[in-house]
This record gives sequence, C-alpha cells and structure tokens, in this order.
Amino acid sequence: MALHFQSLAELEVLCTHLYIGTDLAQRIEAEKALLELIDSPECLSKCQLLLEQGTTSYAQLLAATCLSKLVSRVSPLPVEQRIDIRNYILNYVASQPKLAPFVIQALIQVIAKITKLGWFEVQKDQFIFREIIADVKKFLQGTVEHCIIGVIILSELTQEMNLVDYSRPSAKHRKIATSFRDTSLKDILVLACSLLKEMLAKPLNLQDQDQQNLVMQVLKLVLNCLNFDFIGSSADESADDLCTVQIPTTWRTIFLEPETLDLFFNLYHSLPPLLSQLALSCLVQFASTRRSLFSSPERAKYLGNLIKGVKRILENPQGLSDPGNYHEFCRFLARLKTNYQLGELVMVKEYPEVIRLIANFTITSLQHWEFAPNSVHYLLTLWQRMVASVPFVKSTEPHLLDTYAPEITKAFITSRLESVAIVVRDNLDDPLDDPATVFQQLEQLCTVSRCEYETTCTLLVQLFDQNAQNYQKLLHSASGMTVDMAIQEGRLAWLVYLVGTVVGGRLTYTSTDEHDAMDGELSCRVFQLISLMDTGLPQCCNEKIELAILWFLDQFRKTYVGDQLQRTSKVYARMSEVLGITDDNHVLETFMTKIVTNLKYWGRREAVISRTLQFLNDLSVGYILLKKLVKIDAVKFMLKNHTSEHFPFLGISDSYSLSDFRCRTTFYTALTRLLMVELGEDEDEFENFMLPLTVSFETVLQIFNNSFKQEDVKRMLIGLARDLRGIAFALNTKTSYTMLFDWMYPAYLPILQRAVEQWYGEPACTTPILKLMAELMQNRSQRLNFDVSSPNGILLFREASKMICTYGNQILSLGSLSKDQIYPMKLKGISICYSALKSALCGNYVSFGVFKLYGDNHFDNVLQAFVKMLLSVSHSDLLQYRKLSQSYYPLLECLTQDHMSFVTNLEPPVLLYVLTSISEGLTTLDTVVASSCCASLDYIVTCLLKYIAKEGKKPLRCREATQAGQRLLHFMQQNPDVLQQMMSVLMNTIVFEDCRNQWSVSRPLLGLILLNEKYFSELRASLINSQPLPRQELLAQCFRNLMEGVEQNLSVKNRDRFTQNLSVFRRDVAEALRSDGSTEPCSLDMMS
Repeated sequence: MALHFQSLAELEVLCTHLYIGTDLAQRIEAEKALLELIDSPECLSKCQLLLEQGTTSYAQLLAATCLSKLVSRVSPLPVEQRIDIRNYILNYVASQPKLAPFVIQALIQVIAKITKLGWFEVQKDQFIFREIIADVKKFLQGTVEHCIIGVIILSELTQEMNLVDYSRPSAKHRKIATSFRDTSLKDILVLACSLLKEMLAKPLNLQDQDQQNLVMQVLKLVLNCLNFDFIGSSADESADDLCTVQIPTTWRTIFLEPETLDLFFNLYHSLPPLLSQLALSCLVQFASTRRSLFSSPERAKYLGNLIKGVKRILENPQGLSDPGNYHEFCRFLARLKTNYQLGELVMVKEYPEVIRLIANFTITSLQHWEFAPNSVHYLLTLWQRMVASVPFVKSTEPHLLDTYAPEITKAFITSRLESVAIVVRDNLDDPLDDPATVFQQLEQLCTVSRCEYETTCTLLVQLFDQNAQNYQKLLHSASGMTVDMAIQEGRLAWLVYLVGTVVGGRLTYTSTDEHDAMDGELSCRVFQLISLMDTGLPQCCNEKIELAILWFLDQFRKTYVGDQLQRTSKVYARMSEVLGITDDNHVLETFMTKIVTNLKYWGRREAVISRTLQFLNDLSVGYILLKKLVKIDAVKFMLKNHTSEHFPFLGISDSYSLSDFRCRTTFYTALTRLLMVELGEDEDEFENFMLPLTVSFETVLQIFNNSFKQEDVKRMLIGLARDLRGIAFALNTKTSYTMLFDWMYPAYLPILQRAVEQWYGEPACTTPILKLMAELMQNRSQRLNFDVSSPNGILLFREASKMICTYGNQILSLGSLSKDQIYPMKLKGISICYSALKSALCGNYVSFGVFKLYGDNHFDNVLQAFVKMLLSVSHSDLLQYRKLSQSYYPLLECLTQDHMSFVTNLEPPVLLYVLTSISEGLTTLDTVVASSCCASLDYIVTCLLKYIAKEGKKPLRCREATQAGQRLLHFMQQNPDVLQQMMSVLMNTIVFEDCRNQWSVSRPLLGLILLNEKYFSELRASLINSQPLPRQELLAQCFRNLMEGVEQNLSVKNRDRFTQNLSVFRRDVAEALRSDGSTEPCSLDMMS
C-alpha cells in the first residue's frame, strides 16, 4: 500500500477496518498499513490531517496511536519536534473539549509519554518538559470540561511515570520516577485534595454529568498518587493483603491533618455508588500507610480517626448494598489488621463498639453468601489475623475475640450448609465446584475456628450426627436420586470439609489434650462416613463428598500422622473405642485401604483419581512412613496387582482423554518408592513388579509387527512412557536404576524410537516419550555411574542420540507453523530434547572422546541435530518461551565449557546466531538464563585469551586447541562488534540496572576488557563525559579503582580481585550518579 497516495478518505477506511471491522484479513492489512504509516516520513502530516479534518473519532484515535508509537521510539525525535507535538495536542484538546473520551485519553497519553521520556532534557538551563503542571493550571481555571481535561492530564502523567517499560533500562525509569515523586507528586496530591474540598463545600449537583465526571477524575487522580510505586519495590498487585504504602516523609503534614481522612469519609457518604467506591479505594491506601511515618501517639490518633470512620460507615450501612462499595470496604477492614497490631486496635476508645459492628457485618455477609462472594476473603483475612495475634497481646484491655470468633465460625458453618438447598433447587453455581476459593476460605477459617474451640466442636458434632442420620434414612428409603438426596450429600460434603479444616487448625493455634480429644470425636465421624460410603460403591457414590474426604484425610495426615509426632496423642482415645484405631499405624492402614478403594472404583473421575494419587504421593515421601507403609496389606496388594483389571484408570480405552494419563506418572513414582524400601538387589522381585509393563510392551511389539490397531498402540505407548517415567524418577540408586536399564535395553527402547519416528507430529505421543528419555539421562544421586566394565553409559547415550536426531529431523519437516501451534507442536519437544542432552553432557557418565576415537558418529549427529533445531527457532521465541530458554542456555553453557572445539567449528552464520542469543540473554530478567549466558561468554572469551597468550610461544602440543582458538579469533576479527556490544550490555547492567547476579557478570567482563581495552576506554570516556563536570572526576576515580591491582591474565586470583573491585565500583558509581541528581540532567544510556 503506497502511503503517500493515501487521501483522507482512504485513511478513514483504514481506521474503520482497524477499530470496528469484523473481517480478520482486512484488520491484519490495516495493521500492516499502520506500521508503514509510522515509519513513513509523512507520518506527522498525516496525523495532523486526521486530527483536523477527520470525520470520525476513530480517525483521531488512529492519529493518537501513531503519535504515541512515534514518541516512544528508542531513538527519540528532535527536541523541537517533541515540543511542537506537545503544544499542538494541548491546544487541540483545549479547543475541542467535547471530543470522545477515548480520543482525549489517547492524546493525553502522548503528552504523558513525551513528558516522561524528556523529563531530564534541558534547554537554556530549563527543564523544558516539566512545565506541564503550569500548563494544567490554565485548564483548571476554564470551564468544567477544561477542568476535566486538566485533571486527566495529571492522572495520565502520574500513571505513566509509574509504568515500568521493560524495553528500557530500569534504572532510567527509577531515576525519572523518583525525580517526579520528589518534585511534583506532592503538589499534585495537594491540588487534587483542594479541588475535592471545593466541590464538597458547594452543594454537589450530581445530576449534571460533567460535574459527576469531574469528581470521578479527581478521585482517580488521588488514587493514582497513592498507588505510586514510591520506593521502586514494584509490589505484585495480585498479593493484595501484604501492601504497605511507602508514603514519603515530606507528606507527613497531609496525613497528620484529620481533615484529610474526614474529607474522604465525607465524600463516601455524599456521593453515588460509582464514585463513593473510588473514595473507599483511596481510604484503603490511607489505611495502608507505612507505620514509620508516624510517632506512636500520632499513629494512635490516626488509627482512632480510621476506626471512627469505620464506625460511621457501619452505623449508616445503606451504601454497602452496592457490590463495588462493599468490596472496597472489605479490603479496607482487612488492611486495618495488616498495618496495625491487635494491641493498638484494642486501645482505641471505640474498639468494643466497632468490633461488635464488624462482627455483625461479617455474620450478615456470610449469611448472604451469594452476594459478592469474592469479598468474603478480606473479611476472613481480618478475623484470621486478629485471632492469630491473640497470644501476643500485652494490653489489659479486652480484645473480645473469644466472644465474636465462635459466632463468625458458626455463621460460616451454618450459612454454607443452608446454601446447599438453594444451590440444588435453583440450579445455581455450586461454590464447591470452585475448589481454589473453598480451600482459601477454609485455610483462613481454620485459625478462627480454634478460638473457643469447644463451642465450634459441639456445633459440628451436633450437625454431623443430624445430617448423617438423615443421609442413612434416605439411603434406606425409596431408591433413585432425589433432590433431597442431592441436598443431603452437599451438606455432608461441606461438613467433611469443615471437620478437616478445624482438625488442620491444630497446627496454627496453641492446642491442649482436650482439643485433641475433640478432634478425635470429629474424626471418628468422618472415618465412619468413609466406611459407610465405601460399602455402597460402585452404585452409590458422590464426587463432592469423595473430594471432601480426601481434603480431610490430608489435613489429618499433616496434623496427626508424621515422623516426629508423639504416639500418645489424645486424638486416638475416642477413635480406639469406636473404630479400633489406636495409633498412626492403624490410621495408615485406613488411608491405604481408602486409596486402593478409590483407585478401584473411581477410574472414570479424573478429579478424584488425581487427588487420591496426590495423597498417596505425599504419604510416600518420608522414609519413616515408607517403612510403616510397606507392612500394610493394601500396599502389598498394589505392588503385586497394578493392572487395569484392578485399577481401571490404568486402562487405555477411548473413554479416557490422553491428558488423564498424566496421573499415571504420580502413581508409579509413589509405587516405586514403596517397592524400593525392601528391594535391595533382588532382581526377581523387580522383574515381578515390572511384569504388567512387560506384558504391555510385548503386546505393542506384536501389533507393531502386524501393523493394525495403531490407535490402541499409541495409547498403550503413551501410558507406558508415563509409567516408566514415574518409575525412573523414583529409582535413585545405581543398583535399582541398572535393573530398569537392563529391563528396557535392548528389548524395548527401539519401540519408543519407532513411535517417535511414526507419530512425530502428535505431541500427545512424543512429549511423554521424550520426557521419559530426559528422565533416564538424569544422573540423580550418581545413579548412572555404572561399573567400570559396563558400557551402559555409552549405550544409553547412543539411544538418546538416535531419538533426538530422529525427532529433530522429522519435526523440521513440518515446515512453518502458526503462532498458536509453534510451542505445542515444535518448541516444547525441542526444549525437552535440549534438557535431555544437557543432562547427558554434564552427567559425567559418558567419555565423549571415545566416540571420535572409534569412528562412532552418534555424538556428532546429536550435535548437528542440536544446531538444525536451533536454527529453526527465532531469537525472540528462544527468550519468549521460558521452558525453552531454561533448557537451551544451560545446554549452551555445557557445550562452551567442555566442547569448545565443536563451538568454534560452527559455520560463521551459526556461530553468529549463538553469540547473538547470548547477547540477548544477558539482559533478560530470568537469572538462570542470564547466569548461563555469562558463563558461556566467559568460556568463549577465556578460550580466545588462552590462544592469544600461546600464539607467541607456538608450542607443538595442543594442536587442536590451537586450531579452535585460531578459528575463533578469525571470526571475532571479522565481527568485532559482537563482543563490544556484549561488553557495553554488561557495563550497562553493572552501572544502571538492578544487577542480581553480579558475580556471574564479573567473570566474562574481565576477559572482555582485556580483549578490548581500546573499546573499554571509549565506553569509559563516553560515560564520564555524559555527566556534569562535578561528577566527572568522581566517575574517573571509580574507573581507576576498578582496574587497580588487576593484572593482564585470567588466573583465579586475578578474577577474584576484579570481582571484589567490581562490587565496590558498582556501589561507588551508584552514589556518584545519585549525588545531587534531582537537579542535574544526565544521560543514562551507554548502549546508544
């Protein structure tokens, strides 16, 4: 599309396709045209045309989008041009305040970007882009519409200053944000508060849409100020409960005035719901202000004002019927306990009255469980933290939690039981279908429930007995699944969850023998229910009760079954009378019987099977428990009969989806741990254990040879690969691993090779097989250090080499894949191949020199496959897919460490690709990747320096090493900018970034400096000259200190000296750049 021919009409058609078009092909074309427009020299004139003559809002939006991209480029526009764009937009929005809101916002974002990126730019000793606040004041003196635009400018600017752009140096962002915080943010907050005071002073006409919009924008502005990342901690917004707002000390006066809090409480009471929830959001931030901002008396006074506000809201609760207000108010209450101690809360005069009101509010909220269910989390957080603090309160004032906590627990229990009938009869979404939320709420409740435990326990016993009796009556009455039955089962499921919760609460609260006895009373009832439910299988079964029972068993295991628990726990007193369970050995028997029953009868329910297997896996981890478990009959039965006949989930029928097979790995890991306890060197025992798998493999062999029922074979192989991976994972001794290897090789590994060759385009089949191979290559606990006379290490590597080569060659024949297909179809398999190869290269069980010596090409082939697969992946994909980058970069580190001759033999374009990937990996935030890149670079640089050092001596030995060095040196002479670019990246990281792996960065940096001393001098000079005069001498001294005592070699002692110097250098440079940095402009980029 030739853009210079485009008229206004053509551009408007482009906008329509881009923003409201439904045809995907047209939209993609429009996006391409937009990118061309941004790159064209006519971009600015076209944008002006669209803004001045465009007939639709979308034309103006397109202009704003182009301008935004234009001003955000890494190489900025000239200063005069940016000033012109900013002034043009300011005049444009001032003259047309009735533009569509999304256009105004997009245009203002352009101003915010220009201001942020030019924050330190100076002309005639003036910071030219900081005049924005003066410009805004002109808007505030105009009409209401102009006022709104002025406030939006400040709001967008505050948000833009807070936004981290990961494509730019983080230190640059922090410097700008800190300067903005220190010079402007307080003034903006004071201005916003004074606007709000003015509005409250006059009678608010909220029927007027403009007036309402203005209030909303000012509240959003205050919220943006309070949400600012003051200290660069970039708090994770998903962790809402751990927030402390790091208000600067200079703002103390604003926070100490009681009028500030009163203003927002008054706004809450005066405004309609959409606006009042913004006032509450601001109050949430006020409640989260860091404690150290105040002295103790000031803090007590501030807390008193917050509590008064809470009391006033709860005494006039009309506004809380709006879900938005209700949610923000719940957050507000939770923050009170996050930031203030219980000892401080009880000292507030209104505490007894307010805690009563909060308790009643919580109880009402729990009873209306269907209203704003996501907000309950915050209320439970408040009570959980209050109750957890009780043992630490020194104050003599009563905390009254022993009165209210049992009421909260009771409200939760009764409301959940009452909800079941409504859910079943009205066919609503069942809360139990969202286990993540249920578990989160139960974990919060477990602490609260332990306060005055007797009351809670009595209630649960009474409810459990009553519901269990009703359930038994229904079982014996007329058959068929009635509504009453569904309700009864739902109530029982909740009760089992609740019993598990209170039993698990023992770990969170000080416990007594009486409490343990009560746990016994409750646990008895669940164990009785288990035997009642299991006798009814398979006809009478309920998945929800089953999942609740597994939650209970897991909580009981954590609390009462373990390696260090005293045997005399009172929990068994009642259980031994009723059930004959006298100690944890008996409990383990019950556990295992339940696990076997579930695996037998619940084969079709993936949720129950996977939770049961997770429970089995958790049991099989501790050694002391394993020794007890292997004596149990149910375990002996499992070890001898792990076939689909007894455990249907091991079957391969079409009714199972392939993803259901995943749980088989967990099953076999746990089973093999149990087998290992008494296996020793008994090969017959191992053969017997493997018999079901042997039968399956023999069946596959026959079918493969007769080539029919291919689909069945594929499903069998997927299952077998998952089973074997589970077994291999648990075999951590040389003896047991050797038994597995002898069982698999040479009989069955070729079958897996054939499967990869045949179904390479089906990840559901290849992924489990490749993962099995990667597991077999892991030398965990030195299990692969075979005997001196054994060739197993080399045989295993040859098999892996064949598989990786087969997969690599076949996968490349798929051609180019779409964006959504490329990871599952190709990159995932490549990343598994790379991690398998990495395990082999650094596992120390293969001598790779042997291959060349005996003319065996398996090692060369696999390295060639590595290169072919690598070249089919783009650099952006290498870093974008985390699993791929975390397998590629450590593999590259192994290759550069031990196989440098292979690296230097690579074709120049391939070597350039590898070095570019290292260069890009150096700047990533993933420390695993960045550290591997540093190590790889260090090995390459060391190889070069060693060659240069030896070149003068020309020894006859080490001819191969000499050739490797020569090739590398030749390549570097052809491409000198590669290492220079990496040096500037590393220097940039040290000087300006938050460097988390300083030791790793220091290792290659010394070699780079010794190789490129001239370039290092240029870098040093450019950094020093970019600073104002007073700082130049300081920085020059820092650089002199960096190389002090460092010699021209790479001995360990010399490297360590450089690393120490670098640590001091980094600290000194940071201080030099920080000194008097709020006023002086400076450039912060060495990589330009």
